[in-house]
Amino acid sequence: MVKEVRSIRRQVLPHGLTVITEQMENIRSASIGIWLETGSRDETPQSNGISHFIEHMVFKGTTHRTAEEIARQVDSVGGNMDAFTSKECICFNAKVLDEHVPVALEILCDLVLHPTFDAQDIVRERGVILEEIKMDEDNPDYLVHEIFTQNFWKDHPLGKPILGTKETVKHFERDTVVDTYSHRFAPGNIIVAAAGHLDHDHFVDLVAKHFEHLKPAKNGFHSAEPKIVPRIILRNKKALEQVQLCIGVPAYPIAHEKRHAGYILNTLLGGGMSSRLFQNIRERQGLAYSIYSDLNPYRDTGCLAVYAGTSLASAPKVVQSVVSEFRNLKSHLVPEEELRRAKDQLKGSLVLSLESSMARMSNLARQEMYFDHFQDLDELVERIEAVTADEVQAIAREFFSTEMIAVTALGNLNGLKISREQLAC
Repeated sequence: MVKEVRSIRRQVLPHGLTVITEQMENIRSASIGIWLETGSRDETPQSNGISHFIEHMVFKGTTHRTAEEIARQVDSVGGNMDAFTSKECICFNAKVLDEHVPVALEILCDLVLHPTFDAQDIVRERGVILEEIKMDEDNPDYLVHEIFTQNFWKDHPLGKPILGTKETVKHFERDTVVDTYSHRFAPGNIIVAAAGHLDHDHFVDLVAKHFEHLKPAKNGFHSAEPKIVPRIILRNKKALEQVQLCIGVPAYPIAHEKRHAGYILNTLLGGGMSSRLFQNIRERQGLAYSIYSDLNPYRDTGCLAVYAGTSLASAPKVVQSVVSEFRNLKSHLVPEEELRRAKDQLKGSLVLSLESSMARMSNLARQEMYFDHFQDLDELVERIEAVTADEVQAIAREFFSTEMIAVTALGNLNGLKISREQLAC
């Protein structure tokens, strides 16, 4: 692979806001993101869903623009503007042609710094989000993951849904919204990241001007590390044709030194069409159409989860087959050729995932949030290449222990039973 030098610069403004940019000379676009280092895991049980609610509300109008004017101005420069809330951050982002960077940044800053939070808009938006919650609850793949997560990190904000619940969202009033917003949007808690055809110094000047009135502050939100509760949950939902299964174990936090071996383990297990789960459970046994594994790492914890949708009759066999793949990874070294394939797959997807300015911008912000130094592609590739079969086996032995396996089954279960003995690995 050709060695790539990324032109990345970082600057912390006097009040604590961090600006980080990457110059990409060969494209004509730029992506900008305003990131808040706080998400749904920093909410109280009563305010569950408030971060996501605020993310929606800032688009409803500012002291300078109505919601329609925001939409019209973004469209008039041919740009895309979006936002999302996750467990540990909120991001407002835009992608535009390079000449429109000042306009896009000004609109984003207006949204983030001057929302009006009109009381009537809040009432309307509650209705919109209640519909979003219903839509997600009608999606069985989403629902099984949500039930799994709530039980895996039981009674901890990390286990609560990002959207909140019907009960919490119904009670969001203007006071709660304004209070949460004023605590969250502190400069020591904000990263402004940009990647594309732009000049770092000019961009920093623009950011500094928009944020100059803020007083230095950090929000101090950092919820305690969650305890993991590996339970077996069987939830009946008669309307479903399939049984949805989620089988998960504790995994490493996002910045753990052995994380690269964790990526390889996940890739081997269920990360693609050549993975063991796909080949065994879908191709050889024909028990599921959709089966995969996923790594979900956070600041202080993580989860490796396997998802499958199958028939009621096949569900016990799928659980048994997944557990036997856990057992194989613990008891046998991964053959060299399979390890090579997993490394190449992982490297390929890493490189492809950094093709766009939006992906580069997100990568800058996430690295700033979680790592003590910036890792370029070459360092990542080196770390992946260095992973040995012995390390993969050691991690499998660490992750896959019978008493730490959590299972959620959702569907028309009709007497389905899953016992801890069936999870022996």
